[in-house]
Amino acid sequence: MTSMTASSSGPATSAALPPKASSGDLVTSQGKTSIADSVVQKIAGISAREVSGVHNLGGGASRTFGAIRERIPGSSGPSISQGVTVEVGEKQAAIDLDVVVEYGVAIADLAQAIRRNVISSVERMTGLQVTEVNISVDDIHIASDDEEGSQEPSRVQ
Repeated sequence: MTSMTASSSGPATSAALPPKASSGDLVTSQGKTSIADSVVQKIAGISAREVSGVHNLGGGASRTFGAIRERIPGSSGPSISQGVTVEVGEKQAAIDLDVVVEYGVAIADLAQAIRRNVISSVERMTGLQVTEVNISVDDIHIASDDEEGSQEPSRVQ
């Protein structure tokens, strides 16, 4: 790839130049890019789960339905967008997350880390400006809950 430099022989008029497009512009002189809400939901869900201290996403009812769905043979498994609600406009997006945190994690610090990761991922991948990431902590996961829940009840014969 060769580098091209423009020589300036005089002042350029702004009318002669096409609108300057940055890598994040969704509407350019060459066309419009629209991004579905479900795409932003998936990106936000994946990036929120990447943060250490996040156990799961979703409120109690959605986690229950998700657990049932995972057990159905042939199902797609856990929903990546569970616990994520988005509102996507032409240039901006707002995101709401329902989070279950690991016991012992500082919730305020975790919320900031989630916001940073979600905003960074969504803006980098979509070019949308994330105006807000609202986080609702619905539950705390305690490791001993898994151990008790995973034991099968003994059967009396």
